[in-house]
Amino acid sequence: MRSSRAKASTKRRGAAAVEFAIVAPIFITIALGVSEASQLLEAQNQLAVAAREGARLAAMDRTGLLEDGQTTNAKVTSDIENYLTANGLPGDQADIFIVDPTDHTTLFDLDDVANDLQLFEVRVEMPYAALTNTGGPGTSEWQLSAKIVFRNARAAIVQ
Repeated sequence: MRSSRAKASTKRRGAAAVEFAIVAPIFITIALGVSEASQLLEAQNQLAVAAREGARLAAMDRTGLLEDGQTTNAKVTSDIENYLTANGLPGDQADIFIVDPTDHTTLFDLDDVANDLQLFEVRVEMPYAALTNTGGPGTSEWQLSAKIVFRNARAAIVQ
């Protein structure tokens, strides 16, 4: 009786190894997928925050914020790139567009007085390949993007 019991536990031990060999790759794949998805969600959130902060800067009173010869569009673009870089994303690989919200091909000049009180759109795009090491076929064309529409109001900060 003792030998049959030892034999049964040895057989069960082999079955557990086979079950683990089948389940482990599936579990690891799911875990890596969840990790990748959470990274992309965080990157998408950072793009949205960067677009919002850039548009907020553009809508503010810019007195004293710009360096000599610097345009507001250049300052907004630079600040968005710096924000992304400070948050661990490759800001230098981001494409930043400040455009008319109805015609996305027309650039919007924030310094033009004719554009005061007009709506503008800030759009930030980043290639998926810049955010991950686990690219596959066709992923080089994928883009994450965030956009926001603001009014070029040049609101003053009240202290």
